[in-house]
Amino acid sequence: MSLQLTGIHHLTAITANAPENLRFYTKVLGLRLVKKTVNQDDTTAYHLFYADGQATPGTDLTFFDWPVGREGRGTHSISRTGLRVGSADSVRWWKVHLDEMKVTAGDVSDLDGRTSLDFEDGEGQRFRLIDDGGLSPSHPWEKSSVPSEHQIKGLGPITISVPDITNTELVLTQVMNMTEARRYPSPDGEGQVHVFSMGEGGPAAELHVAVQPGLPIARQGAGAVHHVAFRAPDTDALTAWTERLQGFRLPSSGEVERYYFRSLYFREPNGVLFEIATDGPGFAVDEPMETLGESLSLPPFLEPKRPQIEARLKPLE
Repeated sequence: MSLQLTGIHHLTAITANAPENLRFYTKVLGLRLVKKTVNQDDTTAYHLFYADGQATPGTDLTFFDWPVGREGRGTHSISRTGLRVGSADSVRWWKVHLDEMKVTAGDVSDLDGRTSLDFEDGEGQRFRLIDDGGLSPSHPWEKSSVPSEHQIKGLGPITISVPDITNTELVLTQVMNMTEARRYPSPDGEGQVHVFSMGEGGPAAELHVAVQPGLPIARQGAGAVHHVAFRAPDTDALTAWTERLQGFRLPSSGEVERYYFRSLYFREPNGVLFEIATDGPGFAVDEPMETLGESLSLPPFLEPKRPQIEARLKPLE
């Protein structure tokens, strides 16, 4: 059996307005704030983690809070984040809900054989709600503003935009052991989308690659995605992936301890930042599951600097 990624682990994006970000993702999208911490490489910035009721791997949508301008959209980028719900009826419920909340949203449509709805947050972060056909378990949050049957179940698929798929496809299939499952026309009329599947497949374990040579090169900023992470079950698997990348002479960060999981970072040939992250130990390693996200969490190596870090952070509410 070849080494396999088991799906999407998390996705990290950029906001320039952490208080509004917190309001939108908890009050409008009904997600749970499961970790309020700082960027471990820039402790002046919040790193906010939203997820399902149990902070399950594969449900984490995270944000760096940086004082930057809006992104310049284009290729060489992660262009849209899929969010899974349990049925086509739920997608239609979300259309009504987002319209009531005055959120920029398209129409419910059929895309790649799934009922879908595109929308954006106030900074232009692009999402696609999709019916996952009940393929994955649901872990609702009882304090969510969204009824349990309509809550977002997790991430996937994730769409990246590249001008040329040739070398990206080689890395996805030959290095990362993904399989090209199918193709469909890009809904914006710009190019074909190639669907790559990992592990057992399904929307929680798909990367969609839109080939869009006519677009400008993206510029990161608020509303952009910083990186996407894929799931490795444990540290042994992560070490195996580290060795595999070395074997293919792909430059990487080497293994990085993130406390809530262990990670490995590298760029695919079009410059999109990928991460492979372990499922554990998870977000309950430093605070009770019942009170996740309610206070500022710091990994042990930053704990001695807590007074200085807290003094530099802006209030969120």
